[in-house]
Amino acid sequence: MYELHQVGENSFYIASPANMGVYRIAADAAVLIDSGNDKDAAKKALRRFEEQGWRLAAVFSTHSHADHIGGNKLLQERTGCPVYAPGIDCHFTRDPLLEPALLFAGCPPKALRGKFLMAQPSDASPLTEAALPAGLTALPLPGHSFDMVGFRTADDVVFLGDALVRQETLDKYHVSFLFDTAAYLETLEKLTRMKAACFVPSHADPTDDIAPLAEANLAKTREVLDFVRGALEQPRSFEDLLAALFTHYGLTMDFNQNVLVGSTLKSHLAYLLDQGEAAVAFVDNRLIWQRAAE
Repeated sequence: MYELHQVGENSFYIASPANMGVYRIAADAAVLIDSGNDKDAAKKALRRFEEQGWRLAAVFSTHSHADHIGGNKLLQERTGCPVYAPGIDCHFTRDPLLEPALLFAGCPPKALRGKFLMAQPSDASPLTEAALPAGLTALPLPGHSFDMVGFRTADDVVFLGDALVRQETLDKYHVSFLFDTAAYLETLEKLTRMKAACFVPSHADPTDDIAPLAEANLAKTREVLDFVRGALEQPRSFEDLLAALFTHYGLTMDFNQNVLVGSTLKSHLAYLLDQGEAAVAFVDNRLIWQRAAE
């Protein structure tokens, strides 16, 4: 873990729970793509840079989830490097309380303020084309997070962030976290057609052909959507739908899984509502979800 692997002439990644990308921009300088889940991950990344004689020139974030920005604060304190994050994710990087607040839909309790869901704040700047070094291009990959991006390097390596997860994770957890169902489906469909010399997902092994894994993620997302459609044949409250989803896939509920899977379920329900496939009713001051009348 945390070994440096070369995947292109100037492209590397640091193997970790959320793989960190590295792009060398000069003989003695490189940028980091995502910073890991905490200060310890950041320290190990810095050690890899020091071993290569590289200066950390900048951190480019794919999105603002804690396991991708958790090392930002230490890296800025140690090196003074700038951090860039895309769109709305930039605000969440500056103010990480927004993440558990979004998931909880209110002021989050202490149980949701650990490093798993809430990183330390960092002084992030908006990711713009002007901020990118020569040879690095941002690729919009929304859906998992608000404005998530991937990065393509001049040596044709694509860092994918959390656009998809490994097959084993799909088989174990079934419900992958996402914010925008429509955007996520479009991103996965785009990935089934994307070509590159090498793809580096954050939570799967590098590959030169991302299509099979993209298709597996797409199929699982559609499967979960189909389950929700079927569950709406019987009018139910959100809590009843969430319990049915956990039971169907044999998931174990705790506070973190409640908000992560619950948020994803709400995104699926919003998608079905906007598509005209779901409807809501208010019964005895309770919001009830149901299949839309044909």
